Amino acid sequence: MSAPARDPYLALRYPGYRRYITGHFLSNVGRQALIAAATWQIYQWTNSATALGLVGLVNVLPLLTFALRGGALADRFDRRVIIRRAMFASAALSAALVLTSHYHGYLPGGGVLEAANRGLLRLALLFERHADPASLRFDNPGLPLLYLILFLQAIIRVLAGPSRAAIVPQLLPAPAVGNAITWNTSLFELSTVIGPALAGPIVAYGGYAAAYSLDVFASLVLALVMLDLPLAAGATVVRPPAVSALAGARFIRDRQPILAAMTLDLFAVVMGGATALLPIYADRILHVGPIGFGWLRAAPAIGAALTAIASSHLPPFRRPGVVMLWAVAGFGLSLCVFSVSTSFVLSLAALFLSGVCDNISVVVRHTMVQLMTPDSLRGRVTAVNQMFIGCSNEVSTLRAGLSAALLGPVAAAGLGGLGIFGVTLFVAWKWPQLKSVPPLHTLQPDEEALPH
Repeated sequence: MSAPARDPYLALRYPGYRRYITGHFLSNVGRQALIAAATWQIYQWTNSATALGLVGLVNVLPLLTFALRGGALADRFDRRVIIRRAMFASAALSAALVLTSHYHGYLPGGGVLEAANRGLLRLALLFERHADPASLRFDNPGLPLLYLILFLQAIIRVLAGPSRAAIVPQLLPAPAVGNAITWNTSLFELSTVIGPALAGPIVAYGGYAAAYSLDVFASLVLALVMLDLPLAAGATVVRPPAVSALAGARFIRDRQPILAAMTLDLFAVVMGGATALLPIYADRILHVGPIGFGWLRAAPAIGAALTAIASSHLPPFRRPGVVMLWAVAGFGLSLCVFSVSTSFVLSLAALFLSGVCDNISVVVRHTMVQLMTPDSLRGRVTAVNQMFIGCSNEVSTLRAGLSAALLGPVAAAGLGGLGIFGVTLFVAWKWPQLKSVPPLHTLQPDEEALPH
């Protein structure tokens, strides 16, 4: 079982996985560029912290509504088909963002769009306490359409999310799965460096539509990659027609180490949320503009990517649960430092450290979920995992935006960092089983899973 850990490139030696991870990586680059551009555009259009928080809301609602359904689909149908159709739909919606961004000046100013903007302004005024109400601008007719398109994209990606994660063990033999998860994490973090770093200059010199066009291209690449993607020998493509969407939740409930790891990540991310405030920090506190904003967005991912690559070459953690607890505590400390920093360099360093710590936590959690779950349940367990972590990210955005509106950005970020320490102590006390998890490369699927 230790052999895969000694070969950092084991998963990349399988053509099907190489082909998938290339398209998956490009898709994530496009998505990260789109998110960075959209958040900057919304802030520039509105000058509102609440408007940034609403980006989290439009992404969390589909998670709460459709994530379990996406898991059931992944365990019933060919995951390649689900991903392909989702990416074609996502590309079409990104093209709609291109048109909305480029031609928003031609949209009618009255009617439904004006009423929607009035509603958004009234909502913002409920929370804004650190901004002059006269400075808030909810008058661009493209703003409601921007939120609507982001909402529809979130639905599509939530439905396909479990398939995108659960297909990885179908592309290579079991001994290579742990290494594949490390590479998935490494390349995802790299995409979160490249995407925002590209978005900054693209927006500065080419406009928002150019940034959204990148996601159109990237989504189409992954859709085409899924055509006739070869699976590993023995991989099951289509399963029985009736599956219980709640089986994944029951599986996690009865496996305390997985539940502890997911709970720790969920609440740590909810209490974090510093990235949601980066447009405010870049504009009002650090004064670095859109290019500096892009590097602030990229800094956590640079730390995470370097850590992931280093981890693939190092021996596995002997006590991964203990390491995860320390990593989450370090994540909280880095956010506390960032919250009070007025130096661009110190802010980048703090965000870099947050990425280092976050990556360690993510690798431990993802590996536990994928290796301890039977393939017949993997889509539904992944869906619950997606709900935990996806909801935490989006609720974090909402929490950070509304907290910044009420308390100011410094207090919102600093209190979140302090809250992470409390979460870490609680999980360590509540679930001591997490500290007893053996080295990750020794984990095996739990075939005593509940009937599904």
